[in-house]
Amino acid sequence: MRRYVVTTALICVLGTLWYVLWLAAAPGTVAIGYLFMPLAMTVGGLAVRALRRAVPLAPAGRRFWLLLEICCYLFAAGFVLLVVDAFRTAPELPSMPPAGAALIGAGVVVAMWGVAQVPLGVTSWYERGKQWLDRTIAFLGCATVLWHFGISPMFWSPDPWSPSALTVLLLACAFAAGAITKVAYVAGGPVDRRAMRLVASTGLMAAAVALLAVLRGTDGILPGQAVCMPICGLLIALGVRRQLTAATDPRVVGKGNVWLPYLAVLAVDVPVADVLIRSWHWAPGVWEGRAVVSAAVVVTGLVALRQYVVYRENARLLREKQESEARLRHEATHDPLTGLANRALFRQILDRVLEAGPATVLLADLDEFKTVNDSLGHDAGDGLLVAFAEVLRELAGPGAEVARLAGDEFAVLLPVDTTGEELAGRIAAATSVPISDQRLLVKFSAGLATAPRGTPAGDVLRHADAALYAAKERGRANWVRYAGGMERPASAHARLGGDLRRALDAGEFRIVYQPIVSLDDGRIVGVEALVRWEHPERGMVSPIDFIPAAERTGLIVPLGRWVLRETCRQAAAWIAEFGPDVLDKAAPNVSVRQLHDPDFVADVAAALADAGLPSNRLVLELTESAVLRGQHVSQVLHELHDMGVRLALDDFGTGESSLSLLRAFPAAIVKLDKSFVDGIELDEPDTPAAHARQAVARAVAQLADALGLDTVAEGIESQEQADRLLRLGYHVGQGYHLGRPMPPEQLTELLAARRVKAAA
Repeated sequence: MRRYVVTTALICVLGTLWYVLWLAAAPGTVAIGYLFMPLAMTVGGLAVRALRRAVPLAPAGRRFWLLLEICCYLFAAGFVLLVVDAFRTAPELPSMPPAGAALIGAGVVVAMWGVAQVPLGVTSWYERGKQWLDRTIAFLGCATVLWHFGISPMFWSPDPWSPSALTVLLLACAFAAGAITKVAYVAGGPVDRRAMRLVASTGLMAAAVALLAVLRGTDGILPGQAVCMPICGLLIALGVRRQLTAATDPRVVGKGNVWLPYLAVLAVDVPVADVLIRSWHWAPGVWEGRAVVSAAVVVTGLVALRQYVVYRENARLLREKQESEARLRHEATHDPLTGLANRALFRQILDRVLEAGPATVLLADLDEFKTVNDSLGHDAGDGLLVAFAEVLRELAGPGAEVARLAGDEFAVLLPVDTTGEELAGRIAAATSVPISDQRLLVKFSAGLATAPRGTPAGDVLRHADAALYAAKERGRANWVRYAGGMERPASAHARLGGDLRRALDAGEFRIVYQPIVSLDDGRIVGVEALVRWEHPERGMVSPIDFIPAAERTGLIVPLGRWVLRETCRQAAAWIAEFGPDVLDKAAPNVSVRQLHDPDFVADVAAALADAGLPSNRLVLELTESAVLRGQHVSQVLHELHDMGVRLALDDFGTGESSLSLLRAFPAAIVKLDKSFVDGIELDEPDTPAAHARQAVARAVAQLADALGLDTVAEGIESQEQADRLLRLGYHVGQGYHLGRPMPPEQLTELLAARRVKAAA
C-alpha cells in the first residue's frame, strides 16, 4: 500500500505548493486549486479496492471498506463537477453545483452508514445501553462545538452560503462527530481501531474548511480546497495501510475510551461561555444562544444519568465482591461436599476451646467406605458422606462442632455436657438402619480423646487418631477412648508404609513358589507365587503385616506389577529349561487395587510379551471381595479372559455369594478354602461343622465339574486329607504336606531331580 500513501501525500504537497505560489504570483487559473481533492479521493478509493483484493476480511470489515470505497468515488465525482464549474466561472470562485452537492452528500451518508455498521463487540443489552448513553453524550458535545464554531457562523452570516454548501458541510460535521464517538468505543474486531481513527479524522477536514470560511470568508475557500480537503485521501490511504498491517500482523488492542463523555462536557462548556459573553447570540430572531444552552442542559442531564448508572453498577460490583469474598472465606474453611467445617477451621475452633478449658474430640470414619466407592461409584460414596454428615450434625447437637477432615474421616468437638461414648452410641443406633438415597447400611469406627486446658489441638487430634486406629484393629463398628501409649502401633504402621517404598526401590522383596501338585501321581503341575519381605533390620516381615500397609498406601500396585513380571519371567525360564510340560500354570495373587489400576491389563500383556510366556500358562488368583467391585472390575476380568489368561477364584466358599459368582465371573479355576479341608480326613466327623465341611467340599467339586471348571484344594497338611479329597473329586491340591513355599533356586533343583527320576 505504500504507493497509494506516497501518491496521496504527493497530491497534498502539490496542493500546498500551488496555494503558496498562488499567494505569491497567482499562476494559472483559480480552478487548478479544485483539482487536488478529486485526485486524492480517487487514489484513496483505489487503495481501498486494492486492500479488499489483497487480504481476506470478515463480513463486517469487508462491508465497511466497500462502503468507504463507494464514498471515495462519490466524493471524487462530486468534486469533479465542482472543478468543471470552477473552470467555467474562473476567475470567480464557483458555487457548489446541486448535483455535486448531492453526490458528496451521498458519499457522506454512505460513509456514515459504513461507520455505523462496524460492530463494537458488545452483546448484552445493558452494556449496549450504557455505550449508547456515552456515545450520545460525546456526540452532542462534539456536534455542539462543530455547530457553534463551524456551521452556525455561516448560517447567520450577512452573506450566507449556498444551501448546497451548507448541506455538505452539515453532513460532513455530523460524520465527524459520529465517527469520532464511534471510533472511541471500537476495541478491536473486523476493522482495525487505528484504521477507523484515521478514516474518522477525515470529518475534521470538513470542520477545518468551515473554520477557514468563518475566519477568512471567501479567502478561506481556496486553501480549504487545495490544502485541507486532499488530506482526506491521504488519511484513507493511511487507514488502508494500517488495516493491511493489522490483518497480516494482528496486535492486541485496548479497551474503548471511557473519558470521552467527560471531555464532551468540557467541550460543550466552550460554546456556552461564548454565547454568554457575546450578546448577539441572544438577538431577536437568533436562536443560537438558546440552542447551545439547551444542548448543554441535555448533555449535563445525560451525564447525571450516566453517573447514576455508574453508581448503581459500582454498588452492584461492590456487593458482588463482598459476596465473592464471603464465599471464598467460606470455601476456604468448609468442606464443599457436606458444608461442614474443614480441618483448618476445626483446628482453629479446637485451639480456641482449649485455651478456655478441657475439650473432648470424637474422630470417626466409615468402615468399608472404599468398597462403596468401588462397587457403586463415587456418586453413591458422596451421597453416603453427605448422609453421614447430616447424622453427625443432628446427633451432636447445637453446642457441638462437626467437621469433615478428609475422605470419610469426620471429627466432632463435643459440648461440655456430652460424653463421647454417649454420642458414639447414638450414632451407632442411627446408622443401624440404611441411610442416604441408596439406602446403604454402614458401620463406623471412632476414637475418643479428652485433653485438659492448654493442650495443643494437634496433640488432641493425634490421640483421637490413635484411638481410632485401635478401634479398627478390633474390628468394625467399634469406638475406643485414648489411653497412654496407644499411638505406638499406629506410628509403627505408618513407618511400615514408608519402609515399603524404600524396600521396593532397594529390591528387598523376594518371591517364593509353593508347588501345586497332582493328587493322582504327585507331579508338580503349577506354582503359586508368594511375595516375602527381607527387611535388613527386622528380618523376614510377614505378609500379614505389610500387605495391608501396601494396600492402604497404594504401593500394592507397583509391588504387584513387579511380582507379575517376575513370575512370568521365572515361569518362562523353567519352561525353556525343562520343556513345555514342566508347569501348567504360574499363579500370582492380584489385589483389588491392581484391578482398579487403568494400566493393569496393559501390564499383564507386557509381562507376558516380555517373558515370552503363553497367556494360558498365567493364572491370576483373586479373592471374592476383589471380584465384587463393580462394573470396571468386571470389564477388566473379561478383558483378561479374552486374552487367554486364566482366572482363579481363591478362598472359594467363604463368602456370601460365591456360587452366584460362577455365573457372572469368567473363572477357570476354583480353589477350595483351607477351612473346608481341615478335618476332612475323618471318617466320622464328630461335629456338625465337620460334617458340613465334607458336604461343602463334595458340592463344590460337583458344581465345578458341571460347569467345566478346574478345582484346587488348599491347605492339605496330611496324606489322609489328600486321599479323601481325591475320592471327593479333587485332582489338584496344594499345602505344606505337598510342598512348602520355596525360593526359585530350590524349586529348580526339585524340578531337575524329578526330570532325572522320570528319565530313569
